[in-house]
Amino acid sequence: MLGEGIIKGMVETARNFVGSYHDPERLVTVEYPEQRVPPKENARNFPFLVYDGEDPMKGLRCVACQICEKECPPKCIYIIKDSVKKPDYMGKMQIQPKVFDIDVSVCMSCQICVEVCPFEAIKMDTKFELATEDRFQGLLLNKQQLAKSNQYYHKIHSTEATEVDERLEAEKVKADAKAQADAEAKAAAATAATTASPGTSPPERAPSK
Repeated sequence: MLGEGIIKGMVETARNFVGSYHDPERLVTVEYPEQRVPPKENARNFPFLVYDGEDPMKGLRCVACQICEKECPPKCIYIIKDSVKKPDYMGKMQIQPKVFDIDVSVCMSCQICVEVCPFEAIKMDTKFELATEDRFQGLLLNKQQLAKSNQYYHKIHSTEATEVDERLEAEKVKADAKAQADAEAKAAAATAATTASPGTSPPERAPSK
């Protein structure tokens, strides 16, 4: 019937309008900004950098490999590597970004930087209230502004963050086991070398006929 879809839509609107007075599930609007609807777990807006530990700069997972910078379609990521290795939050020496900027006025929230990062260092935030009067420097975020804790990552993307932590822990266990096996092999080789008598001469060769 002509106009059937319009009639169904009007009926649903009327049902929500009347039901909103006694059924909270029918209240489909909120008084924003006083009231806010929590964002969905899969929501995404602009990237941020994940850090572990307490110190945002020492705990950054980013090692300035620049893959995200190269793969970014709108070229809104700018990275400069630090010239020397610095200790991370665990005391391990690693290269860190001296500069890590993202121009969110250019970013199109495609999430490609997240997908190509091999260190789970960059993720998508859910914040969207980023309006500013300074449309140039105000939307250019540096690494201090981009750094957010792993706890924050768990808060906004709990399922994904848990999977990432489990994968990183499995990789760490595997790496530690390999490092221990290598160390034991080197120790065994060193022990074998020291047990051999340095003064022992090679066996005499039989005289040739």
